[in-house]
Amino acid sequence: MVQTGVQLLTGFLLTLPFQQKFATLSEGDRRVYLAAVSASILATGFLQAPVSVHRALFRRHRRKETVLMAHRLAIIGIVFLACAVVSVTTLIFDVMLGWTAGLVAGGLAAALLLTLWLAIPWSVRIHSAGQVNAASHGRDAGG
Repeated sequence: MVQTGVQLLTGFLLTLPFQQKFATLSEGDRRVYLAAVSASILATGFLQAPVSVHRALFRRHRRKETVLMAHRLAIIGIVFLACAVVSVTTLIFDVMLGWTAGLVAGGLAAALLLTLWLAIPWSVRIHSAGQVNAASHGRDAGG
């Protein structure tokens, strides 16, 4: 799902400079656009890379390395995707409502993505690790 979404975002962003209104963007808007398209291209590359890693290591009995590398590449890709989404949000609100609205919308998008993609998963990870530790200590005491 993430791979398809980032590919669509990148494709959309790549078409924008060919639109008539693009020429009217301010220098700041163009910089935000370049940040968005750069982050989106990087996200596409990192999120697609696990496929190449899998193909290169397929049937070579290196599953652990494959999974670890794919995990790391996907995390980096998600970070770049978040940067792209925040940049696009900032650009759209800036063009439509002004720079202040763009900054507010970009900040809210960043806060939302940090919460959904970092804080909540981290919280679940810590909570589930605590349950695993408690369960293993319970077995030691009862055994």
